[in-house]
Amino acid sequence: MTFAEQILQGIPDKLPNRKPIPKDSNRAPKRKDVLSEAEKKLAIRNALRYFPEAWHEELAPEFAEELKLYGRIYMYRFKPDYKIYARPIDSYPAKSLQAAAIMLMIQNNLDPAVAQHPEELITYGGNGAVFQNWAQYLLTMKYLATMSDAQTLHMYSGHPMGLFPSSKEAPRVVVTNGMMIPNYSKPDDWEKYNALGVTQYGQMTAGSYMYIGPQGIVHGTTITVMNAFRKILPKGETPAGKILLTSGLGGMSGAQPKAGNIVGCITVCAEVNAKAARKRFEQGWVDVLIEDIYELIDRVKIAQSKKEVVSIAYIGNVVEVWEQFDKANIFVHVGSDQTSLHIPWTGGYYPVGCTFEDANKLIKDNPEVFKQKVQTSLKRHAEAINKHTKKGTYFFDYGNAFLLEASRAGADVMAENKIDFKYPSYVQDILGPMCFDFGFGPFRWVCTSGNEKDLDKTDEIAAGVLEGIMKLAPEDIQLQMQDNITWIKNAKRNKLVVGSQARILYADVEGRAKIALAFNEAVAKGVIGPIVLGRDHHDVSGTDSPFRETSNIYDGSKFTADMAMHNVIGDSFRGATWVSIHNGGGVGWGEVINGGFGMLLDGTKEAEKRLQNMLFYDVNNGIARRSWARNEGAIFAIKREMERTPNLKVTVPNLVDNALLESLF
Repeated sequence: MTFAEQILQGIPDKLPNRKPIPKDSNRAPKRKDVLSEAEKKLAIRNALRYFPEAWHEELAPEFAEELKLYGRIYMYRFKPDYKIYARPIDSYPAKSLQAAAIMLMIQNNLDPAVAQHPEELITYGGNGAVFQNWAQYLLTMKYLATMSDAQTLHMYSGHPMGLFPSSKEAPRVVVTNGMMIPNYSKPDDWEKYNALGVTQYGQMTAGSYMYIGPQGIVHGTTITVMNAFRKILPKGETPAGKILLTSGLGGMSGAQPKAGNIVGCITVCAEVNAKAARKRFEQGWVDVLIEDIYELIDRVKIAQSKKEVVSIAYIGNVVEVWEQFDKANIFVHVGSDQTSLHIPWTGGYYPVGCTFEDANKLIKDNPEVFKQKVQTSLKRHAEAINKHTKKGTYFFDYGNAFLLEASRAGADVMAENKIDFKYPSYVQDILGPMCFDFGFGPFRWVCTSGNEKDLDKTDEIAAGVLEGIMKLAPEDIQLQMQDNITWIKNAKRNKLVVGSQARILYADVEGRAKIALAFNEAVAKGVIGPIVLGRDHHDVSGTDSPFRETSNIYDGSKFTADMAMHNVIGDSFRGATWVSIHNGGGVGWGEVINGGFGMLLDGTKEAEKRLQNMLFYDVNNGIARRSWARNEGAIFAIKREMERTPNLKVTVPNLVDNALLESLF
């Protein structure tokens, strides 16, 4: 059968043979055995409903075996035989060009060169899934291939509920992931209901089909690390020869060494999973691989003496690095952590003193012992960091729930008031006041032709647009503008593409709209093929996350999720091709609500109207909320926007004299 024929058949007519799992595949951690006997039977009953009754007798014991071995039913037998990667958009059998674009984006998320655990349909973060099982993938691709521009596909946590009549102006796909009743949104609830096959963790851009490989976070990491060094170094001094110490090389965190090289420092990144470390090395995202801690110390000292720009992956535990660097008197200038601590008990964080293999065995066979080891390790981890910060290291939480889980473990990470953390979130210190409050966030696009020349042309268009805007931009945003112009001009040289021909930069509402408009005009003229627009959910308006995206909201509303909900609803009727809203992502299940969108630019006047209407709201919704929280930069940004856009009327806060409040209680 051809690729198109396989897509159109969906669930095959004949039961396929069982497939061996590739030995070299990076497998997802084995999940905890959390279901009762009755619940296990329910999980198998739930899985079998995708298939004809005649197949049930053969599939039931197979699914029971998967549930026993892996803690989940992935339906490996039904993984398609064709290669999964982002093909040119005209390769997909589809009645709707918009649907074909979504098929392309789904396959990019599951490309083995992109995905962290491709056999388990997990894109990044240890559990950030596109689908729960391969049957859902097959059905979804068939629906997309057969739908019209007057239908909408509704996705319930990976499950394609079906095609419903809608309209040409409606989104083609509406995605929800993990949207639990609040009292059933604890981490153990995810374990249970995901094992039952009724919900999933979509992370941020995994379950919304907008992941573009580690490039997506390289830019944000570059901006963050660059400004971290700016905060601590004397004016005019460069990061050359200075150390960034961090951990994590899977999925999103794999971007750290590449970002460190762009910034121009020495990056030391520890990773316990040797396969993940070697993958990044083979992809050219890290320069050096080292497995011996003392060899690492010697290599770092050489790099310091020569003021090298180099990224070093240490295959081992980061706690050892912090401790041994302290003993060796190696000064760490900037420190952070990007392990997946949003899932600390299921492989997101590996405890020091335990091998990777032994830890994975504990996760499955003795989860309580594993949890104890993780919490002991977190206390030791924090103790080592504290020793460095007393020497002057600038440490920040990178929004991975490190400080949150360390505090829950009883580690010494709390401020004197016993309410706040002693270290800031990177959003509190850097991205919030510098970028999000002014509307700058991670704007993305994908060239659906798959043609590298199209990507080069879009880089050129975007750079030209930003340079034009910068000439008249106020002083408050000149630094952000220049950083992003420098970024886009060097993007190709930095070899950032993994998977689809995609790009990212930080732009405000004016930049996003003008870049998108220029792209649409280029598509209309035949200069480039159709473009998919999107963004990371980690943005101005899309995400309510009190320990990350909204950690610089101080009016008490950072624990609310109105902004994210309004974002996805507002985008859906203003022209998005698809919209998504997730529970979890970044800092963990039950800790955040995040929304995203995708939009196809096909060169039409309708696309021009949609992009201007939707992008304007997508950004200004967040600026308005941040302004109401009394964030100085956001007040400036929303007042400026109301002057430019008479049809925009936003409630602006009246500020209160602190002295007045001091006398009241």
